[in-house]
Formats: sequence, C-alpha cells, structure tokens
Amino acid sequence: MGGPVDPRTIDAAGESGADVYVEMGRLGRPYGVGGWSHVESWTEPPAALLNYRQWFLKGIDGIRRPAKLQGAREHGSGLVARVDDSESPERAAELTGTFIEVARREFAAPPPGEYYRDDLLGFSVSNLEGASFGVLRRIIDMPANPVMVVEGERERWLPLTSQHLRRIDPVARTIWVDWPEDF
Repeated sequence: MGGPVDPRTIDAAGESGADVYVEMGRLGRPYGVGGWSHVESWTEPPAALLNYRQWFLKGIDGIRRPAKLQGAREHGSGLVARVDDSESPERAAELTGTFIEVARREFAAPPPGEYYRDDLLGFSVSNLEGASFGVLRRIIDMPANPVMVVEGERERWLPLTSQHLRRIDPVARTIWVDWPEDF
C-alpha cells in the first residue's frame, strides 16, 4: 500500500499496471548485530508492509533490485526487518535510506469507490466550475491531511479531504475538486 488497508488508498479511483512499483517505506539505521534495519513504513497500519515478502529496494542511484524479506517484526512503536543480502550491521548501514517498493500487481483491488493514490498520479484536476488546474504530480501527507500537488500554469497544493475531493473519473483520468480558481 496488501489490500485496502495498504498505503495509499483514498476515496477515488485508478487502474493498476503490471510493472509499476510503489514506494511503501524506507530502510533506516541498523538494528542489532544480525543485519537488521529499522523500517519506516508508509502503510496504514504500518505493519501492513510486512505482508509483502517480495520487496524491491531502490537506492539513491535509482537502481531497483529484488530483495526477499528474511525476517521482520514490530519493535516498540516501529518495525525492524532483515532482507536477504543483509547479514551484518555494516551491510545494514549501507542500505540505510534505501526505498522499499512493492510491485503494484501485488496489491489487492481496492473496494468500490476507493483507489490507490499512486494510480491517480497524472490525472488532470479541475474544479466544479470547469477550470483546469493542471496535472496531479504527487501527494504529500501533511499533519492535518494529505495534500495534492497539482502542476499547471502554477503549482497548487489542494487539500485531499472529502470536503474538497468531489469526483474521480478514471476513464477520463480527471479529478474534480471543490476549490476556487483564484485561490
């Protein structure tokens, strides 16, 4: 995010791709002496990330490689895990900051009327009066609520709430929001 409790579902819509990967978290600092790492999970609940045994790790160089989850557990208020090529704290340290991705095809279909956030990227965004704001480029989780970053004639940050998100048309790849054009 697997299934609807996974990472990035919202009340909206989307299609899945066979070779699409979704960032689900990041490996943190080493934990212990056995090659384990702290894990920052972006799923809800955080432990849902552990349901995926096949992870793909992507470094800052952009190179993605498969990595099987050899062990994982909840630890305090977070998670710790060990992937197949991490046998020492030194190797775990080399993996610090590596993004954890999961193949999109591994996700269960969301319930009717809900969609994974990543499936909405690239959709056009318009308000209820028909003014085009641009294209949804990313979604950022902020303390109060998620925000859609829409790039058009200018960049707009629109709240991703039920008050503002009105309709998603997956066929037309359009998101309709209740938001004034001049704001």
